[in-house]
Amino acid sequence: MYNHEIDYKIYGDDMQFVEVELDPQETVIAEAGSFMMMDNDIHMETIFGDGSSGGGGLMGKLFSAGKRVLTGESLFMTTFTNTGSGKRHVSFASPYPGKIIPLNLSELEGKIVCQKDAFLAAAKGVQVGIDFQRKLGTGFFGGEGFIMQKLEGDGMAFVHAGGTITKKDLLPGQSLRVDTGCLVAMTKAVQYDIEFVKGVKTALFGGEGLFFATLRGPGSVWIQSLPFSRLASRVFAAAPSRGGSKDEGSIARGLFDMFNGD
Repeated sequence: MYNHEIDYKIYGDDMQFVEVELDPQETVIAEAGSFMMMDNDIHMETIFGDGSSGGGGLMGKLFSAGKRVLTGESLFMTTFTNTGSGKRHVSFASPYPGKIIPLNLSELEGKIVCQKDAFLAAAKGVQVGIDFQRKLGTGFFGGEGFIMQKLEGDGMAFVHAGGTITKKDLLPGQSLRVDTGCLVAMTKAVQYDIEFVKGVKTALFGGEGLFFATLRGPGSVWIQSLPFSRLASRVFAAAPSRGGSKDEGSIARGLFDMFNGD
């Protein structure tokens, strides 16, 4: 499958955006809501699914796009194509504080498995699908949920993660236990499973989730220090109640009202 070869530059520190450079007729795909800005001659179009070729007919496209609903994503994605005669640029922004991770799939065995809300943008031709946790019961009840996205192809893809990002390279047989929300992405050879945290006191009073992911090498794993779910829960916990005094926590109250649409 042909993937458009795109150049890029990442700007910023904690609130990053990625600027993608497109040659004439090159295309990049992105999730709805990630667009920031673009030059003239960039044509923006909403498409069904990820726009990748590969057959399957209408029913195949319907099935592929329908599976995306299980990850909480839209049935549709947006393409940005350079229709001009020279190089043009389009930029995509991070949804919350963190880092943008560029992934060259041709150097990562053609596949990355990532958290369902991590994908930001990719070269056209990269297939965006879902990767089911084998133990579906465990996956659905594993705190963050463990239905993952998969990115396949040989082009560039960009994923976003919160806080500080670290990459761990696991040797064959080496294992690592990670909070399910802190796991961002992993290469396809990494084996993963969900395990219950042993010890009721730890689970109930330790402030952590009841489940964690066990990852086994060989392969690479990207981990984030601040999942959005953790950030949101702290904001809501710090926000005063509606009946609180008017002078307490005005900033937190503003955030609380914003999240509730007031």
